[in-house]
Amino acid sequence: METWDIYDKDRKLTGKKMKRGEKFAQDAYHLVIHVCLFNDHGEMLIQQRQPHKDDWKNMWDVTVGGSAIAGETSQQAAEREVHEEIGYVLDLHNKRPSITVNFENGFDDYYLLDADIDILELPLPTEEVVQVKWASKDDIFKMIAEGLFIPYHTSLIELLFDMRWKIDARDPN
Repeated sequence: METWDIYDKDRKLTGKKMKRGEKFAQDAYHLVIHVCLFNDHGEMLIQQRQPHKDDWKNMWDVTVGGSAIAGETSQQAAEREVHEEIGYVLDLHNKRPSITVNFENGFDDYYLLDADIDILELPLPTEEVVQVKWASKDDIFKMIAEGLFIPYHTSLIELLFDMRWKIDARDPN
């Protein structure tokens, strides 16, 4: 069973921990990461979740996502999750998340990275992922509409594609 560090609303570690599946105490938050890998064609690598997963069985999702376990930084969690879920090795030393989205019980860090990956060389399926494929923004929108992709706000998907080369919310044009 995973153990998570607990943060306060200002994203400061409280020194407390909780087990995955426990009810969150008031003003307790945890850290989640997502990694979105993009190819030179502007497509995102997406994954199909295993049918035995607790949530979103068989659904498609962004490249990788998961909770940081106790003692991990955001970067360490992202590196571990990418390796566990799709068998790819990332080095996020000195990289910050491109976007952080607050949600009811935590902070969701999104890393947006370019990666020229030959998906035929990935060791799939893994315990968490059935398969992966490259998808355009429009492909993902269509999959969301058809109920095949986790129902993210389409504006978030749009933002992920728009921000992949930027670390600034301003449009320089």
